[in-house]
Amino acid sequence: MNQASKRNTFLLGMGILAMILLVVLDQFTKRLAVLYLKNAPAVPVIPGIFELAYLENRGAAFGILQGQKGFLVVITVVTLSVLIYLYIRIPKEKRYFFMHLLLILLIPGAVGNFIDRCTHDYVIDFFYFRLIDFPVFNVADIYVSVATILLIALFSFYYKEEDIDLVFKQLAFWKKKS
Repeated sequence: MNQASKRNTFLLGMGILAMILLVVLDQFTKRLAVLYLKNAPAVPVIPGIFELAYLENRGAAFGILQGQKGFLVVITVVTLSVLIYLYIRIPKEKRYFFMHLLLILLIPGAVGNFIDRCTHDYVIDFFYFRLIDFPVFNVADIYVSVATILLIALFSFYYKEEDIDLVFKQLAFWKKKS
């Protein structure tokens, strides 16, 4: 195994370890929410602005698709398959380092909520911005939201068209015959 292959294997392993740790953090915070917030009044962190409030979300983001567990599970499996494929296939060059990091956030975000949906039939949410009446959310939602915003910024300001073309060539399921 050459030096580049060893480096790529090491980076892949570190990324997977980071993903596992992020899922564990998400699940740990949700467990704390169940233990300390379920069936209890909201806990003001910054009175009138931000509080911890337990919620069982049987839908997707912002409460859409309530009661559509089967559909949401299928969508999550498809999305996770694509994200994992991307993580493995995106070029290992330094130029794509940020893309790898963002996938390291997106995958655990999807997995964390997927675990909830499969084990409880709902996602445990507990962060609530009362001031703006923002929908209640959780740590996995933070991963997905931050990664999505940064991914849009990367594609808008950092990556050039040729960078994106190279990624799509790497992602192809098929290889063109010369």
